[in-house]
Amino acid sequence: MTLQAKHILDEAMGLPPNERALVAEELLASLAPSSSKSIGEMWAIEAEKRIDVYDRGEVKAIPAKEVFEKIDRQRQFT
Repeated sequence: MTLQAKHILDEAMGLPPNERALVAEELLASLAPSSSKSIGEMWAIEAEKRIDVYDRGEVKAIPAKEVFEKIDRQRQFT
């Protein structure tokens, strides 16, 4: 990463989360300018695919409580 890119990244990291998300979306969109779909639209499509896979019984859901407990345990070791 160049010094200029590192400086921009450091500045962006100082933004509030919602503004960082907007900056990230714009940067990602600039990588694929021919795509007319927004990042949000692509995530909506991905979410629908994941719901379909779940509805067909191809994946098992894990209760949120278990997921967060696992994350908490992992964070204790870092």
